[in-house]
Amino acid sequence: MNQPTDNTPEQICILGATGSIGTSTLDVIRRHPERYQVFALTANRNLEQIKHQCVEFHPTYAVLLDSKLAHELQSYVEEKELDTIVLHGAEHLDYVASHQSVDTVMAAIVGAAGLMPTLAAAKAGKKILLANKEALVMSGAIFMDAVKKHGATLLPIDSEHNAIFQCLPEHFVEQGIEKCGIHNIVLTGSGGPFLNKDLSEFSSITPEQACAHPNWDMGRKISVDSATMMNKGLELIEACWLFDVEPAQIEVVLHPQSIIHSMVRYNDGSVLAQMGNPDMRTPIAHAMAFPERIEAGVKPLDFMEISQLTFDRPAKERYPCLLLASEAMELGGNSPARLNAANEVAVEAFLDGKIGFTQISELIQQTLTSTRYAEASTLEAVLDADKQAREYAQQLVEQMTI
Repeated sequence: MNQPTDNTPEQICILGATGSIGTSTLDVIRRHPERYQVFALTANRNLEQIKHQCVEFHPTYAVLLDSKLAHELQSYVEEKELDTIVLHGAEHLDYVASHQSVDTVMAAIVGAAGLMPTLAAAKAGKKILLANKEALVMSGAIFMDAVKKHGATLLPIDSEHNAIFQCLPEHFVEQGIEKCGIHNIVLTGSGGPFLNKDLSEFSSITPEQACAHPNWDMGRKISVDSATMMNKGLELIEACWLFDVEPAQIEVVLHPQSIIHSMVRYNDGSVLAQMGNPDMRTPIAHAMAFPERIEAGVKPLDFMEISQLTFDRPAKERYPCLLLASEAMELGGNSPARLNAANEVAVEAFLDGKIGFTQISELIQQTLTSTRYAEASTLEAVLDADKQAREYAQQLVEQMTI
């Protein structure tokens, strides 16, 4: 990995620059222009936003997946007389993520599309700020092996995993959970917008309701995952790989206020918790500057404003997706990849009005039951499992009616 000198700004590649994590990352960079410089920005289809980002941050590269949109961005860049080089296509995501000039990669592309460029960054030995769950959910062993083999640095950005990381001792990676005297990891979740909604009303939940998260400002797909608590299930799988633990060593706890972002329980009875206002700039700034601490623009936590902190167990009948994710991790092999693929198809179908809210978990369960289990020892096997699960899930969407 390239190591910037004390006087040279760290070169940042942001995969998914126009999403909520990407824009929050740019806000932290904006506050520390002497420390960070944007090398590359990538986006899916949000042309207008990446135009503004190019004008403000002057990246060396800007990548859009769609060639037509990339052509429009190229014309805009020329009109504004910017030096930014515009590229298009998935292969150029890999190119900028592994570029020799890049020091740090913010992996913030949502879904399976983020797997390949994040893996490319790992193989290039980059410092990876991991906000993309799917890189570990789909190919945990392969990805972690690449990180170790190529000397990459991996720091978690999800608020929960970043909180756990902050609560672990420095020597955790070398010694592991048992030698560090850790009893278990406590993964907190808000419970989403339907924590107290009557179960009889779940079948009539609309996409607009599912996307109205009470605490966090997130994209539509992640907001639906929060409503079903699939996001917590994916985080459980991710935590197993990040911290080398089994699902049984992770306890999921509902915490509606989203003030405690996660905890670590030790054998001596101590519990360490990381707290803060629900703002993704906190874990982003922590990982960007680690092991230092920098200002992130986040309002300090005022304990006098906190009326109460409450906790509860997630009910299986309210959050079946959480149970499905835990079972998939227990099964191992390609099960997490199939789970993720089915969920992405189901959420997209729900957002498009093709299936109902309760049918999301039904579709995932049927896909896991009906598609083939196999070991996930190679990337090709993972991608094949993903493809088969998507095709089967899409067939189910066509058969389902709201």
